[in-house]
This record gives sequence, C-alpha cells and structure tokens, in this order.
Amino acid sequence: MRAVTWHGVGDIRFSDVPDPKIQDPTDAIVKITTSAICGTDLHMIRGTMPGLRPGVVLGHEAVGEVVEVGPGVRNLSPGDRVIVPSTIACGYCSYCRAGYFAQCDNANPGGKRAGTAFFGGPEAAGGFDGLQAEYARVPYANVGLVPIPDEVGDEQAIMLSDIWPTAWFGARLADVRPGETVAVFGAGPVGQLAVLSAYLQGAGRVIAVDGLEDRLAMARAQHAEVVNFNAEDPVQTILEMTGGIGVDKVIDAVGVDAERPAEGPATEQTDEQAQQLDSEVQQIAPETDPAWAPGDAPSLAARWAVQAVAKAGTLGVIGVYPQTVTTWPFGEAMMKNLTIRSGNCHHRRYIPELLQLVTNGTVDPARLLTKHEPIGDVLEAYRQFQDRDPGWLKVALTV
Repeated sequence: MRAVTWHGVGDIRFSDVPDPKIQDPTDAIVKITTSAICGTDLHMIRGTMPGLRPGVVLGHEAVGEVVEVGPGVRNLSPGDRVIVPSTIACGYCSYCRAGYFAQCDNANPGGKRAGTAFFGGPEAAGGFDGLQAEYARVPYANVGLVPIPDEVGDEQAIMLSDIWPTAWFGARLADVRPGETVAVFGAGPVGQLAVLSAYLQGAGRVIAVDGLEDRLAMARAQHAEVVNFNAEDPVQTILEMTGGIGVDKVIDAVGVDAERPAEGPATEQTDEQAQQLDSEVQQIAPETDPAWAPGDAPSLAARWAVQAVAKAGTLGVIGVYPQTVTTWPFGEAMMKNLTIRSGNCHHRRYIPELLQLVTNGTVDPARLLTKHEPIGDVLEAYRQFQDRDPGWLKVALTV
C-alpha cells in the first residue's frame, strides 16, 4: 500500500509499505477513507519530537471502513464505518475505566510507566504505524473504534478523531464555567475548536490570540474577541479588555511551536529575551532542517498565558510540550496561585459525546475544514500547512 513515511528530520516520503496484518485478537484492519494533517505531525518533521523509527507511517487522524477483525473484536464487522481515535487504549485497565484513556497501562509496549500511546509517533509513544495510509492496523479495536452514524459524513467525522476532542479536553482542563472569560492562545485548528468548546461549556467571553489575520477572522466569525500579537501586546491588551484583572481561564493551544511577534509592541519583550529563546530552541530541537523550522519562541505562549490570566486562575495546556522541554514559567505561576492542568487527550472518553452533538445537528465541525487534498499530493500539502499559508487551516487527505 501507499503511505506517508518519516525518514529523518525534514525527510518525509510517500512510499510503498507492507500492508498491515492482524497481530493480536483485538486488532482490526481499517481501510482509510479520510485522514488529516495535524500540527503534531509537524513536530516529527521539525525535530521537536525526537525518537521516531525511520520508515514509520505518520498520521494520527482517520476515519474509514473496517475490512477485517480479529477474533477478540466482538462488536464490529467488516463494512462498519468508524472513527479512529488518535490515542490507543485497552479499555480494561484502571486508568481506562476511570476515563484516563491516554494513560492506559497496556497500550504502550514500553510498559505501565511509558505514558500515552498514539498512532504515527516516536518509539516512546509505542512506535505504532500511523494513519496517513491506505490501510491501518488498529490495536484494541473492540474499544477504540467508534462507529459512525449514516447521517454523519467523513468530513465531519475526521474532526472527531483528534482535534475537536483535544480542544474539548482543553476547555475541561481549564475548568471553564458559565459566565467566565476565557483566553485561547493559538487560533489554529485546535484553537478554533477550543473557542467553540469554551462557548459550549458556558464561557461568557472568549478572547482568541494569534498572529495570522485569516485565523483571527475565523475566530471572529465564531464571535471570539480577537487579539493580533503582531499588532499589539497580547498581555496588555487582555488586561485592558478585562479591567486590569486578566481572564479567568486560559487554554494554551500553541505549545512548543510558539513564534515571536514579527512586529508591534510585543517585540520589545521578545527582543530582550532573544538569547534565552534561542537557547530553548537549540535545546528542544538540536537537529533541524531550514525548510521545516520549528517555532522560534518555545516558552512564549506559556509566558503570555501565565501573565494574562487572573490571580488564582486556571490554565488548560493542550499545545504540545515534548519531554525535551525544561523551560516553563513555573515561578510566576506559583506566585499567582494558578492551577495548571495539562496532558494528552483521552479521545475515547469524549468522542461519543461530541459525535452526538454532530448527529443531532448542534455542531458541524466540517466548517473548519479548509482544504481537501488527495493523499497523493500529501507532500505539497504538508509544505503549505507548515508555512501557514492563508486558507490552510485544516487539511483533510482523501485516500
């Protein structure tokens, strides 16, 4: 079959790879009909998430059709349309039973202390082949795969594989409550859905912070109040918008790929911090490719989030901070009595709830899907997505 494969920092290919096969009784083989490109995939290519096996298939978002099941899969049959959650979980350990699917004791071959297992990631995440392919092997399919109702299309369902559950999880981490003011740092695809999720969970005001006008325009279309960090200092602006208090809650949907402002008053602070930020980049991504450069301010979104939230506020961190990150503004957060909650999304916990919102017509997440590309054009699609070209907010790959 054909698949997107990783061969080193800056080196991805559309390659011929062996067809996946049933290995364990609870495996299923899924014919992928739609996959997608996620910002997390860029971490692998940019070198900010190390430890991948050369030749591993990338991608952790997909919907498709079951074509084969192992003898332990008693609830699915060939022909069923399914969502493939990004993270892998057994469904029977104490963590899964408590809803902490991303910390499953059994999914990661590295053992109980290894942490989240997910498709298309490094060896530390299990080394599983990913979902940007014609077919995929899905472990623990009897638990993981979520059937898709006939009235829900692939374009809607693909948004439920990762980015909307992650955004919803971010609002849960931030403990958004009715009437509160929430800032969302990052108006990429997860940030857009974090705006939606914050409103659905009761936020009275949502402020979206980004440096790209097309993304801010989409956030404004969702009735978020927008702040462009290339035109104004985001922290000072948020303080002015909240009577000097700051927001109640923050969702960090940026993570380690934060970028310095290119112009405007916020550059004064980042110019002073340039040496420190350069050092952070070198520590996090010692090997890079100029064509796939990581963000040049790894701790900046975290710093702005801590500064913009009110005393005793809460941060929900869903932007990726790999294990190589050791710089985070913890001291300032402690002095403000902030609550910090972070982690990988428990996709299987939230997908059924969100799927119901799509099925009953409450939300159509497909409106945030801005590009549809055949998987054969995936390398160019990756380039456009990583360059953040206008209109390349979320890219679906049809297989």
